[in-house]
Amino acid sequence: MDPHNRNSQYPYQNPDLPLEDRVSDLVSRFTPEEKVELMMQYQAAVPRLGVAPYKHGTEAAHGVAWLGEATSYPQPIGLACTWDAELLKRVGSAIGDEARGFYKRNPAVNGLTLWAPTVDMERDPRWGRTEEAYGEDPVLVGKLSSALIQGIQGDDPRYLKAVASLKHFIGNNNEVGRGDASVSIDPRNMREYYLKPFEIAFKEGGAQSMMTSYNAVNGVPANLNPDVDRIVKQEWGMDGFVVSDAFDVTGTVREHHYVETYKEAVARSIREGGIDSITDDAELSKQALRDALSEGLIAENDLDVALRNTFRVRFRLGEFDPPERNPYAAIDESAILRPEHAELSREAAGKAVVLLKNEGELLPLAANKLGKVAVIGPLGDTVYRDWYSGTLPYAVTPLQGIREKLEEAGAGGRASFVSGSNRVKLQSERTGRFVRAGADERAALAADAEDAADADIFETTDWGWGSHTFIAERNGRYLTTDDKTVQASATQIWEWFTKETFNVRPAGDGGPCAFATWNGTPVTVGPSGELLVGDGEAEETANEINVTGATDSADAAGLQASESDRFRLDIVTDGAQAAAEAARGADAAIVFVGNHPLINGKETIDRPDIALAASQEALIREVFAANPNTIVVVVGSYPFALNWADANVPAILYTSHAGQELGRAVADVLFGDVNPAGRLNMTWYAGVDQLPDFMDYDVIRGGRTYQYFEGKPLYPFGYGLSYTDFRYDDLRISAADATAAEAKAQAVVECRVTNAGARAGEEVVQLYVQAGKSRVKRPRLQLQAFERIALAAGETKAVRFVLPLSALAVWDVTRDRFCVESGDYAILIGASSADLRLTGTLAVEGETIPPRDLRRPTRAVNYDDYAGVIVGECREGGSAAVAAGGAGWIAFEDAEFGDGVVAFEVRAACVEAAAVEVRLQRQDGPLAGRCVLPPGGAQEWRSFSCGVTGIAGRQRIYLVVSGGAAISRFRFF
Repeated sequence: MDPHNRNSQYPYQNPDLPLEDRVSDLVSRFTPEEKVELMMQYQAAVPRLGVAPYKHGTEAAHGVAWLGEATSYPQPIGLACTWDAELLKRVGSAIGDEARGFYKRNPAVNGLTLWAPTVDMERDPRWGRTEEAYGEDPVLVGKLSSALIQGIQGDDPRYLKAVASLKHFIGNNNEVGRGDASVSIDPRNMREYYLKPFEIAFKEGGAQSMMTSYNAVNGVPANLNPDVDRIVKQEWGMDGFVVSDAFDVTGTVREHHYVETYKEAVARSIREGGIDSITDDAELSKQALRDALSEGLIAENDLDVALRNTFRVRFRLGEFDPPERNPYAAIDESAILRPEHAELSREAAGKAVVLLKNEGELLPLAANKLGKVAVIGPLGDTVYRDWYSGTLPYAVTPLQGIREKLEEAGAGGRASFVSGSNRVKLQSERTGRFVRAGADERAALAADAEDAADADIFETTDWGWGSHTFIAERNGRYLTTDDKTVQASATQIWEWFTKETFNVRPAGDGGPCAFATWNGTPVTVGPSGELLVGDGEAEETANEINVTGATDSADAAGLQASESDRFRLDIVTDGAQAAAEAARGADAAIVFVGNHPLINGKETIDRPDIALAASQEALIREVFAANPNTIVVVVGSYPFALNWADANVPAILYTSHAGQELGRAVADVLFGDVNPAGRLNMTWYAGVDQLPDFMDYDVIRGGRTYQYFEGKPLYPFGYGLSYTDFRYDDLRISAADATAAEAKAQAVVECRVTNAGARAGEEVVQLYVQAGKSRVKRPRLQLQAFERIALAAGETKAVRFVLPLSALAVWDVTRDRFCVESGDYAILIGASSADLRLTGTLAVEGETIPPRDLRRPTRAVNYDDYAGVIVGECREGGSAAVAAGGAGWIAFEDAEFGDGVVAFEVRAACVEAAAVEVRLQRQDGPLAGRCVLPPGGAQEWRSFSCGVTGIAGRQRIYLVVSGGAAISRFRFF
């Protein structure tokens, strides 16, 4: 049956009918078994209805990935450092074009629903997937994500070029334990911080899909989160579909242990969690779904609702319409690797570069005046891919980019390269024999203990925290493992498990080292001299994606030397000394440091620290001692604490891993062909001591991000220098008498920006708001708008921002809604969160939040302050305040009790005997009442009451909880 035939008999085949009628008609024609098949990520074909096979989920974080060669752009953290929404839309459009090209190549496998962008908030730079997201501010993340989405999906009102699936809803910002951990997020943090970028991405970006996260939120696995339906689909009006993350529905049983059976997991994910498409073990999930249907755990209509959501999107992609109606149907394979996409990649990579320091105007370099340039460091002559990178069609390294600039200048300048890594021979302490990589690439000990001259030499890179890689100079390949033996056989580092990483731990100062593989297994010497992993009998761990990953190399820190054979690293060439020698006498020394995207921090692995690897800082020190004209270029997936470099080195640049054009883009900035205008999308802290506990998701109380951080960062949010200077003046704020109650109330903020220097450049104009008097703790500053503008030398431009007054709202926990408080709001405009040039005042007529009425049933999680409490699940509905450490308290400000109350009622659950005390003014204040809670069950919710005294008029109430009790709601009467 031809779905494009206008004379076909079914309504869904008529493109002139309303979309909803067509979708409903098609779904109604599927049999129950067909519906089961269509609930999977790989949707089965239904030939009798002209439905082709279709796959949900093509990775496209910064270019189409895993389908073959495709244009690669900077990592999302780099794209975010551009602060350029127009650029992000063009990048998204190019990604959408290439996705269409791959779809044309193989429509059954190369789907048009793209798993990008990642909208998770980056509250902590230690998160292993920091490279994949857009920053720490909800507005920046929301606006840039929206631009990418608009580019991917296209501008046609009826048809979609491709579909953006937002990752990962919600609270997904830790890798260790992500498959079974629950994060605690109270209503204000949730509404003002974690939900906000998703809301912007749906309302402004128009995203048609979303992926749930692995973690649980407040005790409930994310694939069962009722907010998917309640907020995303109903409140925000998202009419596309929701997909589960890989293996996460079955993970409800396997990792979370939240339900006992797979049939219950699939049924509840669809019925309660709003999941419309299951990315999981297909055969297991389909059988579980059949079982759930047969036992009444789910109704066929629940499948109809989900399938209408997925097929609504497929209709909008044009699958069931004549191609001539769809403006995107003609995009073919010629869209893949278009030359203009390579140009866009270079433009994006150049715009992403952030100039962190430029003392004495060392930069830009003059190519026609340089005789010798020393390019140094482990990131200097390579381009690394992260897990979601595509297959690069080519890669220009920094060394190549610098050499191109020197050649173009025609002044005879030359660039040399030294990696700064040690060249070593590996010697067995026990036998005295040296390691060699034989003809079959298997690593083994040489036959003769004295054969040092013929031993293999390995270039070893120390990535910090014990993680090392080794390249055998004999064949240029990495040492790796099949989990049985060690081999010199890997041409690159790019798999789910980084098996090219070896954890090296000295047994003593300068003594022999114990080696462990990627998962902490000791390296040993077999009876024939072969290098084994453990006893050489383990089963190989397949390099397949899974939820929890496995032990990473950093976990091998506790490896005992006695568990393995020990090896000496006999240094043939000291890398740092070779680097210093290369730098000595050079006109400029450029040191490239940073991270490998698959070592020490990635999906399933959080970073152990935010410092540079100690070996890299030592390399910078050695080079700088040899040459004061040292420039440090950080190529990294996340922020670093560059304290020594910032205090000493004259010039520092930052770029993310930037794809195929990394080298040219960095060289463009180094030599001034591009004037840097990248801005940091995250606060760069001076050290982990400035951060709260990694699993603390409370940005407000924990003092996280520029909004609440009270300390002095290394580099502030929004920071970045230029080769020119900009002047701000003439701030104007209109609608100062605006009434926030008006639905479309807004203020217009204008200023002028002048390029006061002698070089053309771009400036990122940033508008922040600071609330005045408020009932609650408000951000120190809050980004509300930004614009990247280009200015010729001496040019002035007017910049205009429209500020909706609704953007000033705070989540009012006393009434469960957003509220714009009356008062004066400071309007601040400048070049970063710490460089604000213009300040004005906006007077807003809004609301005054009334006193609480705790005589009404009150949700315990709507507290104003707390200690020793996390937010957990209440299976009666909603969440509960749980005394996680056995004891804690929650506080409620400004409560009005009138003439007084005499009793207190609480809905609570506890396993052991517990108590809830009512205290006044402070947690150890006067005791007004005490409820005793006898033992029960963790989800056995019971009501308890007690008399109270001394509670009248305005009060601050503390509920002090002991015995690990959980409180869902309470009231006074």
